Amino acid sequence: MLLLALFVGLLSILPLARLVYAALVTNTGFDLARISDVLGGRRVMEATINTIWISLAATALATIAGTLAALLVGASDMKGRTAWVFGFVLPLMIPPQVIALAWIQAFSPASPVMSFFGLSLEPGMRHPLYSSGGIVLLLGIYNAPLVFLSVRANLRRVPAALVEAARAVGASPARATLGVILPLIRGGIFAGAALAFVSSIGNFGIQAMLGIPARVSTLITLIYRRLNSYGPSALNDMALLALLLAVLTIGGMAIAGWLSRMGDQRVDGASKPFQFPLGRWCLPITGLAWGYLLFALALPLSALAGSALVRGYGQPLNLETLTFENFSNALFHHEGIREAFFTSLWLTGLAVAVLVPVSVALGYFLSWRKGATPRMLYLSSQLAYALPGIIIGVAMILFFLRPIPLLGTSLYGTVWVILAAYMSNFLALALQPVLGGFSQIDRSLDEAAQVTGAGIFRRLKDIILPVLAPAAAASAILVFMTAINEIQTSVLLVSSRAQTIGPMIIFLEEAGSSTLAAAVGCLMVIVILSLMLISLTFAKRLPQGVLPWHD
Repeated sequence: MLLLALFVGLLSILPLARLVYAALVTNTGFDLARISDVLGGRRVMEATINTIWISLAATALATIAGTLAALLVGASDMKGRTAWVFGFVLPLMIPPQVIALAWIQAFSPASPVMSFFGLSLEPGMRHPLYSSGGIVLLLGIYNAPLVFLSVRANLRRVPAALVEAARAVGASPARATLGVILPLIRGGIFAGAALAFVSSIGNFGIQAMLGIPARVSTLITLIYRRLNSYGPSALNDMALLALLLAVLTIGGMAIAGWLSRMGDQRVDGASKPFQFPLGRWCLPITGLAWGYLLFALALPLSALAGSALVRGYGQPLNLETLTFENFSNALFHHEGIREAFFTSLWLTGLAVAVLVPVSVALGYFLSWRKGATPRMLYLSSQLAYALPGIIIGVAMILFFLRPIPLLGTSLYGTVWVILAAYMSNFLALALQPVLGGFSQIDRSLDEAAQVTGAGIFRRLKDIILPVLAPAAAASAILVFMTAINEIQTSVLLVSSRAQTIGPMIIFLEEAGSSTLAAAVGCLMVIVILSLMLISLTFAKRLPQGVLPWHD
């Protein structure tokens, strides 16, 4: 317990406390005038307003799309649901900067896919996604799976008897949905909306790729640009902006939680699956569902692949321009990309190697040894994961900028501060599947082994780990998939000495290497898709909902 407290304290609690202190206190002490000047500045006010309304609009879009998708999958007899769920959730697994780049190239005048169908924009036209509306659209599509997962989990707990009773007295499927199902799953809808809001407000990849060229400033891009312009000298002001972003995030989650608790939504009775037959609407509704995936997933990803397969950006895709040179350069010849990939690979592997055992130990205390200390550690890890990654990045810079006592060296600008940020940010992600695995273990087995004299490591080896292995493997895959292409946290921590693959797409796009950036994006998608498919091999041994892409 002491080691766990030290781990979480050093990587989550103390950096966030240092952030709050730096935001409010400078070398001259608490300066209310400085705080007022920073927060009351025109650019900060504009960025704050943009952040709030863009996040709210994107949350509304994600909530509508995610709820409709959950109702379609969970309350109808639509065919091919497993494959459709996999495709609907896939954008959530793909790094946001890759999604943004794919959409940019899908609707650019030089899009090889749109030009193939004769639908490309006229040269010189303003890109339609370089606007606040474009940011809202992409954030809404990207976060819809978060609402879908939350609402689908609540749908599974709705007693079928209530729906059957409504149908028995003549309620149509639409009336039963509005009058019975939606009120009972309201908590899941608001919980999903809170997740979508947190993701929208802290999504650096989409906001940077679309907002910076469009001159649509948000808090997260303002922090990034000012830190790049002024360096560590602006850290106190950046900490204040990061604290403002954290307040908005926590406030949004609190409001959503309050709304979800309004009214009594408890029900009695066993929950069994219920489905409304689509009947003659089956074909058109199924067609619309797959059409959504073609628009939201297939179109941008095919445009991304098309841009990666031509010799020069803007060329049409045909046999004369087809080439794999961009992939060859990304894999073998571009030294910066290769070093960034291998740095990301070993950093992610090391983070997984540390976080999985830590999550098993913490899960043991949370599941079977209740107390204030495990609960505090759990809430601290959840807070570090819920806050936008760029806040964790600023906190890590502040915490590790000064030389470490006894060692006399600073971790700022090295790969080690990125590793610390990964372990802080992803401990909660590693913990969730493990807690689900512990729920499948009968504690009496552990207690019986303890009575016979078996120590904790013997009990782990013979009783706990054999049952927990699939959940631990799912935990490792989730952390690896998230960290290998991570950008939200590492974009502030990378340096000439420490580059990771996540921010590389933005750097390549800014440098004008669009085809090379597309090739890197395609390789990221291939890695993520491969890991998702591998995880399905042991999905049946996992608690329901551990793998979000498995129905």
